[in-house]
Amino acid sequence: MVAASGTFGRPHRPALPGLEGFTGSVLHAGEYRAPEPFAGQRVVILGAGNSAVQIAAELAAHARVTLAARHPVRFARQHTLGRDLHWWLTRTGVDTLPVGRFLRTPPTQLVIDDGRYRSAVAAGVPDWRPVFTGADGTKVTWEDGSTEEVDTILLATGYRPDLNYLASLGALDEHGHPRHREGLSLTHPGLAYVGLEWQRSLSSNSLRGVGRDAARVARRLAARVSRQ
Repeated sequence: MVAASGTFGRPHRPALPGLEGFTGSVLHAGEYRAPEPFAGQRVVILGAGNSAVQIAAELAAHARVTLAARHPVRFARQHTLGRDLHWWLTRTGVDTLPVGRFLRTPPTQLVIDDGRYRSAVAAGVPDWRPVFTGADGTKVTWEDGSTEEVDTILLATGYRPDLNYLASLGALDEHGHPRHREGLSLTHPGLAYVGLEWQRSLSSNSLRGVGRDAARVARRLAARVSRQ
């Protein structure tokens, strides 16, 4: 059996201080469609990755927006010497380095930028702050102790594999992540995965890399079956 549901099936909603007591609107980035419904609002976006920054920059033309994250936004240049970043990742081999098995946690996601997003954040439109320390009613409390009214909290906090159908088998860890090594289950010999983040390399959960990983998993499963 190959679980090929990838990394993006389950929106991640982290536990945040006081969020259960917030009576404004709370939504995940996966539910965001357009900026117009937020016109005139005070919006706090949790996250510092590509989705968070792109949504925040778009919304900032219609609302007052803050990016809230544990660390400032970190950028990667989209173009270097006339070539796109993904061209360089492929050409240098970084895209396919088999380092996934050595990573305990994924590296911090860099925001791919052609200059627009860095300039917008530098100008404070949107601004950046550390994550709020509490929320109650329609107010959030910031790290400096100040409070303010907020209309919407938008969680640009990524996704997790949607593999609950394997939970009863004991194939997942306490966080719902599959126990595997480079796509082969560590708990069930006939089980494998495709499309997981850093399954084997940087591109494992992208269109650039999933086919390569799928072929490798298929070969290894076939070899295992032939030995039985």
